[in-house]
Amino acid sequence: MPPNPGTVEVDFIAPRHLAGGGDPAWITVPLHHACGWSHSNDPLMPRVLLSSPDQKALLRLEPDPDGQWWTLSHAAEPDRPAWYASFGARTPVELIAAATDTLTDPAPPTGAPSDPYEPLQQSGWIPAAADNGLASPDGTAHLQRLGSAEEPGAWFVTVALDPDRSVWQARFGAHTPARLVAAFTAALADPKPVPRIDSRRSLPTRDPNLVTRRTTDVPAVYVARAMKERVHSLAARHTTPPTSPIPTPQPPAKNNRSR
Repeated sequence: MPPNPGTVEVDFIAPRHLAGGGDPAWITVPLHHACGWSHSNDPLMPRVLLSSPDQKALLRLEPDPDGQWWTLSHAAEPDRPAWYASFGARTPVELIAAATDTLTDPAPPTGAPSDPYEPLQQSGWIPAAADNGLASPDGTAHLQRLGSAEEPGAWFVTVALDPDRSVWQARFGAHTPARLVAAFTAALADPKPVPRIDSRRSLPTRDPNLVTRRTTDVPAVYVARAMKERVHSLAARHTTPPTSPIPTPQPPAKNNRSR
């Protein structure tokens, strides 16, 4: 039977740290349309630059086969030195978005996690061999903080299938606000599967002992609506409307890469 033209085949992947990167627009579109970040694109360079309205934060997305694809940098403030966070190409966009959503929230919700270890410990992560480290139950993801209690350093989240097969790494500088790191680890610990379209090309592994993939046909209008709802939700946090019109996304083609 031919596929229903009004549906899109979506894979729901768990655990999310092995789901592949997803659609970068899940991060960049809301920053621009809901949070007022300005963008500058060089048509001769495969990169995207987004600057916060106060010009203190810069998000760079630049394909780099030998390094991190995403870099979020923030200028120094009176109470905090400059800081950065960076993410590998296969870092799920839902995890990066958790950090950028927290950064752009004008009124962080009461009770939001501020200890990066807490969400992982509550999800069954266990102490790792490395100092100040935790490991996921499946052994493929690790959190580590360098330094000491007196002089804490940078945070690292590393996902690897084995010592020779790294999947992605997230790095947070020593001065990155703890609430951003905690938002990232909370999203990392979330057991809810994440949606991907045509995940066969993006999954780092199909080992059924590590990854669960549930495929279902989803109405195309629902897939297209997800971005618009996300933009509206983030824009509603601000007292002033977004500076640019909210786009009406088109349903993705059957085999195009998306979230």
